[in-house]
Amino acid sequence: MNALDKFIASLNPAAAVRRERSRLQLDAMRRYEGASRGRRTDGWFTQSTSADAASAMGLSLLRDRSRDLVRNNPYANKAVQVIVSNVIGTGIIGQARATRSRRRSTQLTDLFASWATDPTQCDYEGRHDFYGLQALILRTVVESGECLIRRYIQPGQKISLQLLVLEPDYIDASRDVALEGGGCIKEGIEYDANNRRVAYWLYNEHPGEHHSRMNSFNSTRVPAEEIIHLFKQTRPGQTRGVPWASPVILRMRDFDDYHDAQLLKQKISACFAAFAVDTEATDAGMGAELIDKLEPGAIEILPPGKDIRFASPPSVGEIDKVSRQYLLQIAAGFGITYEALTGDLNNTSFSSGRMGWIEFHRNIESWRWNMLVPQMLNPIWKWFAKSASLGGVRGMDGIVAQWTPPRRELIDPDKEIGATIKSVRSGLMSLSEAIREYGYDPEEVLREMQQDNELLDELGLILDTDPRKVTLAGQAQHNDPNEPEGSKETANP
Repeated sequence: MNALDKFIASLNPAAAVRRERSRLQLDAMRRYEGASRGRRTDGWFTQSTSADAASAMGLSLLRDRSRDLVRNNPYANKAVQVIVSNVIGTGIIGQARATRSRRRSTQLTDLFASWATDPTQCDYEGRHDFYGLQALILRTVVESGECLIRRYIQPGQKISLQLLVLEPDYIDASRDVALEGGGCIKEGIEYDANNRRVAYWLYNEHPGEHHSRMNSFNSTRVPAEEIIHLFKQTRPGQTRGVPWASPVILRMRDFDDYHDAQLLKQKISACFAAFAVDTEATDAGMGAELIDKLEPGAIEILPPGKDIRFASPPSVGEIDKVSRQYLLQIAAGFGITYEALTGDLNNTSFSSGRMGWIEFHRNIESWRWNMLVPQMLNPIWKWFAKSASLGGVRGMDGIVAQWTPPRRELIDPDKEIGATIKSVRSGLMSLSEAIREYGYDPEEVLREMQQDNELLDELGLILDTDPRKVTLAGQAQHNDPNEPEGSKETANP
C-alpha cells in the first residue's frame, strides 16, 4: 500500500478495502485472456521448452508417421508433390556473375551448366542431374523435416565435386555428451565452445536398412564443412527440422479413419438387398422357402404370411462438408491452397483463384529465397567454385551466383504480360528482371534476340513480331536507322 492508501485505511477501512478490490479487478482485466486459468483451459498442457527440446523426444516418430501418410494418404502425397513442383519445377538455374567481365561470366556459367546437367558428374550415385537433386532434396525436407547433402571429391574430373543426398536418419542422435573445452555433441551434431557446428556424426548406413551390414550402427565424424544441413527454421536456436505435416498429422489420420468408416458402412448396407418377414408364423423355420437371390425379370409368389421389405442404405450425410473442412485444414497446415491440394475448382472464380495463387506464391518465394538459396544453393556454388579452382579454372575469386527459378504459369497471359510490359516501360522493373521472372536467363534471351535480328536483316525479312520494324498496332516504324533516306512513308493518321 502506498502512503495515500495507508492514510485512507486509517480513517475509513471500508473505503480502503474497496480501493484494493478495484485495483485487483483492474489487474485481472489487464492480463491476456490466453494466459488465464480456469475451466476452459484445464486440459491445455504447455511447457516452456526450446525448439529442440519440443521435438527431441518425438522427432523420429514424427518422421515415420509423415512418411507413412505420404505413402498411403493421397492428399499427403499430393501436398508434397505440389510444393516440390511449384518451388523447384524443372530446376532453379544458376548463372555466374563476374563484376568486371561479361565474357568471364558466360564461360563460368557454361562450365557450371555442363557440370549440373551431367548426372555422372554432379550426383555421387549417378542418377540425377543437379535439378533432379534439387527436387529430391526439397521432397526430403517436406516429408522428413530436414535433409543432408554431403560433399564428395572425385579426382580425375574437371569439376571434382559430387553431391550425395542423405535422409536425416543418418544422424546418430544417440550421441549426446559434453566435450572437453566447452564443446558438446547434441543429437549427433558436434558444437564448439562458441556453439558453432563443427561436425556431424553420421551412420555408415541407413539405420532402417533391411539388409544391414555389421558396421551399419557405427557412426563416423564428418566435418561440418562437408555437410549441408537443410531445413525450415521457425524458431531461434532451432537445430533440427520437423516434417511439414506435423500440424495436421492427426487430422489426416482422422480423415482416413472417417472415410474408411463411411465406406465400410456403405459396403455393409449394400450386402442386404431385402428382408423376408413372417407376419403370421411364430417359428422362424416354418413356411415355404424364399429365393435367396434376386435376378432381373424374376417373379416370386410369396406364400401366405410372408412379406418382403427392401433395405434402405444409409445416406452419406454431410460427408462432402466434413471432407472439405478436413482438406482446408490440411492445405493450411502445408501452406498451400485447397484448390492445389484437391484439384477441386467447382466453386472457384477467377478472382478467388488468383488471390489464392498470390498467397501461395508468397510462400513459394519465401521457401526459395529464405531457405533454399542461402542454406543450399549458395553453399553448393562455393563448393563448385572451390572444386573448379582446384581443377585449374582461374578467376573464381569473387564470382557469385545468380539463381533463376523456373517459369511460372500465367493465369491470364494477356493481362499479366501487358502489366509486365508497362512495368518495364515505366522503369518500375528492368528488362532482365522481367525475363528472370518468367524463368529465363536474360543474357541468353538477349543473345538469341540479337542473333535472330541479324539473321532477319541478312535475309531482308520483316515480321510483325519485330518491334524495330513494326509497332504494336501493326504500323511500320519510321525511326529505323537502317532504312535509307527518302524511303520513309507517312503513317496513316
